[in-house]
Amino acid sequence: MQAPHDEDAKRWHNQSMSSFLSRWLVLSIAAGVMVAVLPGMTPIGTPPVLGVAAFAFFMAIINASIKPVVHVLALPFSILSFGLVALIINWLFMRLASWLALSFFGVGVVIHGFLWSVVGSLIMAIVSSLVGSIIGD
Repeated sequence: MQAPHDEDAKRWHNQSMSSFLSRWLVLSIAAGVMVAVLPGMTPIGTPPVLGVAAFAFFMAIINASIKPVVHVLALPFSILSFGLVALIINWLFMRLASWLALSFFGVGVVIHGFLWSVVGSLIMAIVSSLVGSIIGD
């Protein structure tokens, strides 16, 4: 017989894993729309959906782990720069996700500049909000 805390730990693990997988799915759809709409985003891989999924995988990991901490630490600078620092952080995290996907899996999304990253972030935020509300994420 298992201890009650073991069952709670299993339940927490299953919930967090399903939450991460649903977040990955939402980000994959949002990244797919972003790549399809923006000429400054190029998917690398055959089929291109693999590159988009790998990029979204690392974006999900970054969003769940280090992005909140970095945004809190950079908040005073973001306020002083009227949000420019937040845009730069988002660009850097998109570049990091792209680099990780290309380095680990050989597929990913190439971002052709800061402006494309800003527009891509807006598209990903809007699409992921819509898709997340539809699937209940």
